[in-house]
Amino acid sequence: MKRIALLSDTHSYLDPRFLKYFEFCDEIWHAGDIGNLEITDELEKLAPVRAVYGNIDNHIVRSQFKRDERFVLEGVEVWITHIGGYPGRYDKKVRDEIYVRPPKLFICGHSHILKVQPDPKLGLLHMNPGAAGAHGFHKNQTALRFELKDARIENLEIIDLGAKKFPSLS
Repeated sequence: MKRIALLSDTHSYLDPRFLKYFEFCDEIWHAGDIGNLEITDELEKLAPVRAVYGNIDNHIVRSQFKRDERFVLEGVEVWITHIGGYPGRYDKKVRDEIYVRPPKLFICGHSHILKVQPDPKLGLLHMNPGAAGAHGFHKNQTALRFELKDARIENLEIIDLGAKKFPSLS
């Protein structure tokens, strides 16, 4: 069994209130728009990080992370990308592959909209953790936490910090 924390769209700001939710996770996954490597460095202090770069990430972030991560963990095939769309409206960058070789768990960020939705046509679960950062049109800072066990996705939790708080300038 692996306990996973999932976030996206930090845009160079990791609210410290998230850290207590990630403390006992086996891995932390970031679905892009990291902003800078200080974010993933901070997360690495808690657990190993798997991340992809997003459309706002510069060449430094892109040199550390790929556009897509595909892997199997606890019997669950996972695909993480930043811009992926959602069931019935997949982005053209993933559309061909997702129909030919769908994962069991498809994760993306980008929209800043928290969404967990099954795709019965492809037999997968789509997750978008919303936006954990303070910049963007989203109202609340959100992330997800769940477990992978025996090829199943279990105990999904929404972490909602409430109305976004901008970092202090001091």
